[in-house]
Order: sequence, then C-alpha cells, then structure tokens
Amino acid sequence: MSDASRSYFLKLYEKSRASTPKWTAQIDVYAPILMWLAQHSGLKGKLPVPYVAKNGRYRCEDEEGIYMLYEYIEGETIGARPLNGEQVRLFADIVAELHAYGDNIPAATDAVIEDFAVPFLQPLRQTLEKGESGLPGDLGKLLAAHASALRELIGTVDRLAAVLKTSGRRKVLCHMDLHHWNLMQSGSQLMLIDWEGLRLAPPEADLMFIAEQPYFAEFMSIYRKRHSDYAIHHDALRFYQGRRRLEDIWEFMEQWLFDNQEPEEKAKTLALLKKELEELA
Repeated sequence: MSDASRSYFLKLYEKSRASTPKWTAQIDVYAPILMWLAQHSGLKGKLPVPYVAKNGRYRCEDEEGIYMLYEYIEGETIGARPLNGEQVRLFADIVAELHAYGDNIPAATDAVIEDFAVPFLQPLRQTLEKGESGLPGDLGKLLAAHASALRELIGTVDRLAAVLKTSGRRKVLCHMDLHHWNLMQSGSQLMLIDWEGLRLAPPEADLMFIAEQPYFAEFMSIYRKRHSDYAIHHDALRFYQGRRRLEDIWEFMEQWLFDNQEPEEKAKTLALLKKELEELA
C-alpha cells in the first residue's frame, strides 16, 4: 500500500490460524525494542520500522486478523539462494551488532527474557500418547513411524532446559529466527526482517541457525572481531536446535489438526511434517 509520497507494508496475521497467538502476543513488547534499535544502534537501516497505530499500539485488529504497518522495504528476499561473501560479512555484522545489546537498553525487556520454557512439549506428548488409532487419517501412521526418535528428542530438550535454567548464561538480544527467508537484499544493504521472536537469550539462540551453514567459520571470524571472548556453549546450542525442530514439528501438527485447510493444503502440511520427522534420524 502507498500514498502519494511513501509506500508501506501491511502485515496480516490471520486469526483462523492456530499459530497466530504465538506470533502476536508480544507485539507491543518487541516493537518498542525494535524501534530503539532502528533509531539508536548500528542496525539503523538494516531492519524494518513499525508504525504506531491510532490506538497508541503497534497493532490493530478486526474479526479477520491482527495487523502491523511497516515502512516498505524495496528489495528481494534471499530465500533458498546461498549467501555470497559480501552478504556473509553483512550478516555477521548485523548479528554481532545485535548481540552487543542486552537488558541495559532504555526499553522494557523483562517480558522477553529467555526462561528456557518449552510450552508445546505437553500438548506434543499428549498427542503422541493417543497413538496411531487415536489420531485421524495419515497423521497417526506418520507419528507412529517416528515416535521413538521424537520421544528421545523430547527427553533431550527437556533435560537440557533444566540444566540451562540454572546455568547463569549471559543473555543478549536475539532475533531467534535467523534463516535466509528472513533476510532481504535492499540495494547494497542486507536487511533482517520478521522479529516476532525477539528475546533476551544466550547467543546460541541465534547461532544455531548458522552452525550448520557452509560459511559458519567465515561468519564466526567476523562475529568474533566484535565478541572476541565468545565461545560456543554446546549444551545451549543443542537445546536451541532441538527445541526449534520440535517447535516446527508441533506447528505442522497444529496446522493439520486445527487449521481450516483445504485438502491440497492439508497434504502439503503433512508432507512438510514428514520431512521434519525423517530428519530426526
């Protein structure tokens, strides 16, 4: 959308989707932090800028959805394409700058402090316990085939969460979703978008996405120019990798079970879930 002189991006979260409450609950908490970063940090010009609505909040809603309005970013999502050398450098600079900030910024951060909770574990366990005969359609067969690996990962994540809660790990501002679909090339600048998961968390919450990339060593050499004393905490890395995999699995299960999907959409969701489950091996 646009007016005579500027363009805007209107982001819609559909209320019909089971995942919408998760992505919208913290809008009025993370948006002011995002605004502060956009105005006062080295991330200025490298992240989306949200607008305050007439109601004084960063969101408005109607019966269909919840909406946020942003400045329009002219550019292209990186998506499935690999990063080139310059993009790796820009990406590492963005993450290193973000991780330079913690709870010392003049914006409320108490509501985004990582507590290592895994709230979807209980419903995930309960769904698994229903077994093949207690679940509809092909979902029961698919889960039954991977139940052992799934239960093992659930146990590992649960154990690591308990360890990390008492570890006293240093927490920094983390994006929590650092994959290439959240990167845009805008002119000569790389932009980091989709900040719904913003948290104060150990650096591994972001670095888990980069640890398996072919450019990981190059990324870390640039990152350590800003954070020379940083060393990867392997339990934290395993926790975040495991929690994210379980979160993706549960989200596909939620969509299949509770969203109002057409048959073609339902089949696609099941295929994506199958891919996630097969990768547990």
